[in-house]
Amino acid sequence: MESLQGKHFSITDKKDVNTIIYQVNKTDKKEVLNGAPKFTLERLEFAEELREDASRKTYFVDNPKDEGNQLVMLSFAPDKVVVNMGILQDDRVKISKKSVPVKFDTLYSENEPVYKEFKYTPNLQRPISIIDPETTEEIKPILYFDKETNEVRGKIELQPKKPYFAFEVREDKKYKF
Repeated sequence: MESLQGKHFSITDKKDVNTIIYQVNKTDKKEVLNGAPKFTLERLEFAEELREDASRKTYFVDNPKDEGNQLVMLSFAPDKVVVNMGILQDDRVKISKKSVPVKFDTLYSENEPVYKEFKYTPNLQRPISIIDPETTEEIKPILYFDKETNEVRGKIELQPKKPYFAFEVREDKKYKF
């Protein structure tokens, strides 16, 4: 019989809230020097138990680190998202005392929109994540080969007049992981 290694923790969401949690992984220095992002995100799998006015979600961390696993918690409500940082260490989850509420604003312009293409790494470990707040699903890029630059690139399709939540994990020099 195979033994399971890992840790789990649970949270309870109110009726109109949907929380998703990412683990922040620090990239090896050699890979960063070769152009990989300094941090990558891994969305945690969860099991959900529905209750009367809420849902209880149990999240799983497959490979817990001795120094702790850094977490980003995104709680989506109908018109905002609340961002929390946390760490899974030993058998406890410590969550930041101050959360950051972000209100959704729709960007609309009468002018022709300007689209900018941005690079993705071929293994999809990109530093920016774009999430549909209604479904809480990440918008995945469509990969293609750019013959001019001889690179694999990605592009995403966003619906006009629809809100999206985009975020990037960066290192703050004052608060290193």
